Amino acid sequence: MVTTMTDYGAERDAMLHRQLRRRGIADERIIDAFRAVPREAFVDAGHARLAYGDHPLPIAAGQTISQPYIVALMIEAARIAPGAKVLEVGAGSGYAAAVISRIAADVVGVERQHELVISARERLARLGYDNVEIVEGDGTTGWAANAPYDAILVAASGSHAPEPLLAQLAAGGALVMPIGQPGGVQRLVRVAKGQDGRLQRSDLGAVRFVPLIGAEGWDDG
Repeated sequence: MVTTMTDYGAERDAMLHRQLRRRGIADERIIDAFRAVPREAFVDAGHARLAYGDHPLPIAAGQTISQPYIVALMIEAARIAPGAKVLEVGAGSGYAAAVISRIAADVVGVERQHELVISARERLARLGYDNVEIVEGDGTTGWAANAPYDAILVAASGSHAPEPLLAQLAAGGALVMPIGQPGGVQRLVRVAKGQDGRLQRSDLGAVRFVPLIGAEGWDDG
């Protein structure tokens, strides 16, 4: 029996070209960040060979890891700059936080599932992402201890942009999240906060995400 080894480096490069560059992701900081993070290390071993497919993948606790393009689109929309402090709601396996950490100075990932918190912390520490902190809690209320944030990314769909997150967003920053009903098509929305505190909302297109559960999200039922 012949065993075929997956060339993850080649698959990662192909993903960068086919899924990101061809769809208009042109910021070299984003491209380099995706090149630096081994997505296969952030999915279950049984799905590692599918790590660079153009689709989400299941992870523990009934959650998913978003397709690479959607992660890139959210990072691009948030306009994350070097030196930025970023909050990610719904850290999952830690993949998006790891990618963001290659651009930003500090990343806080909030995750409500204890199993995912423990595994993400272990994985990120093992791989050397020392500017990422994974905390356990209700992400719909943000993480006030480290606020304000230059960018907030929410990896689950809510009925609205939670007020606590908007309050923790720095002037000049942006929140990016899907808005819409669970189980259907949602809209990816960017909410920018001006220097005067005014909010401006823009629609980035159709997406599908798991529901945002918590005090400012959907009920866990």
